[in-house]
Amino acid sequence: MTKTISVETDVRGVATLWLDRADKHNAMSAQMIADLHEAAHSLGSDDACRVVVLAARGKTFCAGGDLGWMRDQFEAVPAQRAAEASKLAHMLQALNTLPKPVIGCVQGHAFGGGVGLLSVCDVAIGTDHVQMALTETRLGLIPATIGPYVAARMGEARARRVFMSGRRIKAAEAVDLGLLARAVPQADLEAAVEAEVAPYLDCAPGAVARAKALLRGFGPPIDDAVIARSIEALAECWAGEEAVEGIAAFFDKRTPRWRS
Repeated sequence: MTKTISVETDVRGVATLWLDRADKHNAMSAQMIADLHEAAHSLGSDDACRVVVLAARGKTFCAGGDLGWMRDQFEAVPAQRAAEASKLAHMLQALNTLPKPVIGCVQGHAFGGGVGLLSVCDVAIGTDHVQMALTETRLGLIPATIGPYVAARMGEARARRVFMSGRRIKAAEAVDLGLLARAVPQADLEAAVEAEVAPYLDCAPGAVARAKALLRGFGPPIDDAVIARSIEALAECWAGEEAVEGIAAFFDKRTPRWRS
C-alpha cells in the first residue's frame, strides 16, 4: 500500500499529521482520504495525544483532488461518484470533530480540497507567500463537500467573495477571509505554529475537548442532513453537461467552451 500520510508524536503528546505525497503536491487520492479518516479516529481516541498539527511534506500543502481520483469520478456511474463524495465528506467531518485542538501549518498552495482541510483546523497558520483557490467552478463543478466547513470558517458574506469565482487568494486576503489566523515568513512558520500549540499543554485535555464540542454547537450545524445535501449537490453537478465539458477540457489540456 502506498503511504499517503505519516504521524509523528513527540514526548509532549503533540502529534504531527503529515500529508505525505510531496511528489503529487499532496493531492488527495482515495487512499489519502481513507488514511486521513482513519488517522482522525486514531488520534481522537489516543489519550496520550494532546494536540494535532496538520502539516504537509514538500512545497505544497494540498493541490486538491488527485488527477487519477478525478479521472475515476469522471468515468464512474452516479452511485459510485456519490459514494466517493461521501468518503471525502465524512473524512472532513472526522477531522472537524476531532476532540483535540488541530493546528494547520500551511505552505505553498492550498487548492480545492486543500482549502477544506485547513477549514477544519481550529487555527491555521500559513506562510506569507501561500496561495489558495476554490477551483471547482473552473471545472464545471462546485465546492460542495468542503462547503459546510469553508462557510463555517469564513461566514457566508466573506465566502461569497471567493466561493464561486475560482480566483487565487493570496496570504493577506486569506487572513482577512479567516482562512488563516496569521501569515508569516517561511522561516518563522515553525515557531508560529509552536506558539499556537504550547498554551494547550497547560490546559486540561478533557476540558479542551468539551469546550471545542460546545463551541461547534454554537456555530452553523454540520450534521448528517447538511453533509447529505452537499454530497447530493456534488453528485448532481458531476452528472451535468458543464462538468463533462470542464473535466474533459482539463484532461485534454484545452480551453472549456465557457472560457473566453
